[in-house]
Amino acid sequence: MVIIAGVGSIIVGYLLTLLIFKIYPYITKYIPNSDLIPKHMRFFSRILIIIFAFSVIFPFLHFNNNTTIIIASKFIIISYIGIFAFGIIKSTYILEELIIRKYNIKTQNNFEARKVYTKTKFLKKILIIIIALVGLSFILMQFREVKEIGTAILASAGIIGIIAGFAAQRTLNLFIAGLQIAITQPIKIDDVLIIDGEWGRVEEVSLTYVVLKIWDLRRLVIPINYFIENSFQNWTRVSANLLGTVFIYTDYSVNVDYVREELLNILKTTDLWDKKTWGLQVTDAKEQTLELRALMSASDSSRLWDLRCFVREKIIAFIKDKYPQSLPKTRNKLIKQ
Repeated sequence: MVIIAGVGSIIVGYLLTLLIFKIYPYITKYIPNSDLIPKHMRFFSRILIIIFAFSVIFPFLHFNNNTTIIIASKFIIISYIGIFAFGIIKSTYILEELIIRKYNIKTQNNFEARKVYTKTKFLKKILIIIIALVGLSFILMQFREVKEIGTAILASAGIIGIIAGFAAQRTLNLFIAGLQIAITQPIKIDDVLIIDGEWGRVEEVSLTYVVLKIWDLRRLVIPINYFIENSFQNWTRVSANLLGTVFIYTDYSVNVDYVREELLNILKTTDLWDKKTWGLQVTDAKEQTLELRALMSASDSSRLWDLRCFVREKIIAFIKDKYPQSLPKTRNKLIKQ
């Protein structure tokens, strides 16, 4: 009888869910973000309807012994606890996507979006852990033999912390470091970092590690506590906009004003330059050459790298073509005996 009731509940749940989500798009056609419900809640809805159908049919079933009734009753209660915990977890996914949809991380000026994106990811993972622990606690409390364990888990998070500290101290340290990163945000999703000479973007930030996408498409996986215990360069900590320099070495005979004028002309010909900052100065005078420093700005690190390479190439070509006498040279003086 129980098997028949279970199979019947599954059929009812499947068909009813199919019907609901067939009608759903027509009902919610003009409601913003209504597509998130089918995307995240379809499986949850199907299981919930199956459990509900079984719990409705169950009282009408006749059993020969009380053991089957007790087991089936426990199963229904545990199923409700599990499915509601699962539903709350899926709701965090919906909430996360609602928040992220308001901020476009793909834009050039995406500082605020990256900040929100990183915090949302962290908070979602923390909420999932808490919900799973609470759900497990309520499930354990349904069994007399382990009820005290369930109560302890629910009532005393401090005990869990002590046990976890002894069992996995390093993992706990990583988790705490992850919380610090989430709150203080020294790094965010899509930040440009330089770590041990490696240049890359933050691709993923979890509670225990960070994935850095290197410029040559390698992935550098770094423990999260590295960012608490060590120094590193963050090129986009405050803003994605960056300043870059190009050093050019010339002879003393160079006309700096002409080179400065040509730098501005070069910058105007490319959309890599964000039109905010530029300049050219003599920053050093060595024995054989002058050191010219060209300064320029770009909207992000990738464009700045391309801009620096472009400017360096064009300025060298300009001096070579227009003022070849100003290229670096070595002078020798002959003294007659």
